Amino acid sequence: MTKHSMFAGRETTPRGPLAGVVVLDITRVVAGPFCSMILADLGATVIKIERPSDPDYARDFPPFLESADGDRFSAFFGQYNRNKLGLTLDLAAEDGKEVLKTLVERADVLVENFRPGTMDKLGLGYEELRQVNPRLVYTAISGFGQTGPNRRRPAFDNSAQAAGGLWSMNGSPDQPPMRVGTIIGDLAATMYGVIGTQAALRHAERSGEGQLVDVAQQDSVLSLTENAVVSYTVDGTVAKPLGNAHPFVRPYELYPCKDGYVFFGGYTDKFWRLTCAMFGEPDTADDPEIDTMAKRFDSEVYERRVRPLLHRWMAQRTRAELEELAGDEVPLTAIKDIGDVVNDPHIDARDMIVDVEYPDFGALEMFGQPVHLSATPADPRGLAPKLGEHTDTILRSMADKSDDEIAALRESGVV
Repeated sequence: MTKHSMFAGRETTPRGPLAGVVVLDITRVVAGPFCSMILADLGATVIKIERPSDPDYARDFPPFLESADGDRFSAFFGQYNRNKLGLTLDLAAEDGKEVLKTLVERADVLVENFRPGTMDKLGLGYEELRQVNPRLVYTAISGFGQTGPNRRRPAFDNSAQAAGGLWSMNGSPDQPPMRVGTIIGDLAATMYGVIGTQAALRHAERSGEGQLVDVAQQDSVLSLTENAVVSYTVDGTVAKPLGNAHPFVRPYELYPCKDGYVFFGGYTDKFWRLTCAMFGEPDTADDPEIDTMAKRFDSEVYERRVRPLLHRWMAQRTRAELEELAGDEVPLTAIKDIGDVVNDPHIDARDMIVDVEYPDFGALEMFGQPVHLSATPADPRGLAPKLGEHTDTILRSMADKSDDEIAALRESGVV
């Protein structure tokens, strides 16, 4: 029996560039589940492992789809756990540990996002599991990483935004710092987790040697701070909140218009000349006070001459009119709310809002897969598993358990 025969009886068999790769997903909430979801979209067989008495608490996160009889299903959970198989397993129980080790023998990747040391205490850390499968890629996503004095500190997304420097840089100049308006600490760690996993997997395929992939949220956020690190190390400048402004590029920010706001980034001499002509004042491009990019970068000149000019040009036009005027020539984009984005024809053309039909609950629309591959496309249209939905199938296929053994595990609360 092959390690992929667990898919017998399902409507589809995974396809894509990672088809044939088996991932054990011992994660919860976002940073870990999103990482394994991307791998699943790309064709990996991902087995989501949850403790039967303490499952992923994202199952209780809103919003919810509701069935006719009042049952609820978390759309949040569904988005981040699509395309996965569901297995319940108590890793604190000895029988649960043995089952996991059996699964590890036949897996390629394990992803976990516990606090460092947790899996070691269970006897299931990387050093233990590499003895079971030397080819195993063990991806550990945590707040502060597997090494360093802060490794054991608890962390959430906001912890990473605070510790990574991003929070101190965000917001308006005259207000306290403000967190980025999404879970960027979790999401950044997700992306690096996927990159690290695939790099390590490539090495394992070539050499037979697995490894620990150590991804910290703090590290991930730090890498997103653009020029802040080199500005400090070179000039001693500490980045501060700038609102919608860029630290040195102008014009490059938000501008009000008749029905909202747009982003305009025509700071180069080429784009500035096109912009002046676009708004019917081509001679402005030759104004000796603002005719070069360097002059427009000067903050005093920008505030006195350039910003008022752009405000005047845009104030009497709507977002749609400005986008139409700019066309393919000038970098100008309407600032859209999420409703605008979901209904954007371009987003639709890119297949970035997908829907999947959940029995009893109806259709769930969610974001698609931003990695578009020409030969082996990803498939983001997959269901998230019910708690332990595929437990029996996985235990038979990958752990060689009989029906009686599975029944005994269930009776004891291990699965």
